[in-house]
Amino acid sequence: MVANKNYITPEGFKVLQEELNHLIKVDRPEIVKVVSWAARNGDRSENGDYIYGKKKLRQLDARIKYLLINIEDANIVYLDPNLERNKVFFGAYVKLFDLMKDSELMIRVVGQQEIGVDKESISYVSPLAKALIGKAVGNEISVTTPEGEHLYQIQTIDYK
Repeated sequence: MVANKNYITPEGFKVLQEELNHLIKVDRPEIVKVVSWAARNGDRSENGDYIYGKKKLRQLDARIKYLLINIEDANIVYLDPNLERNKVFFGAYVKLFDLMKDSELMIRVVGQQEIGVDKESISYVSPLAKALIGKAVGNEISVTTPEGEHLYQIQTIDYK
């Protein structure tokens, strides 16, 4: 299986860097301080502060490692000034009309590491994003989801 490229928007890259910086400069030193204090309190096998602190430190170190790898492997996608802004590409904000549910949906096509940053973000490898790429305002797209078939019409495309 070929791994997907780690594409990310400049804004998403900044969020990852800020989280990493906060974990290294604020969170980790605080936890190390608690673990060091707890270690000086005697028997570590029954010391809850020490045991919990070490567990939290392992989790934090795993997150730091994850962020370091993703930041190093990131392919930042900058908005091309020559991009056809009337079509959906990576980084686009898209307003869709769900023709089946008679409702609107606002999404942004972003990298996999940016999912969860806000509720509008969808990964460029998601079925909906794949169906949208290259389409223009007014185009209708059909997407199969676990809930069934969805039919959308593109209402607006923006690259804020």
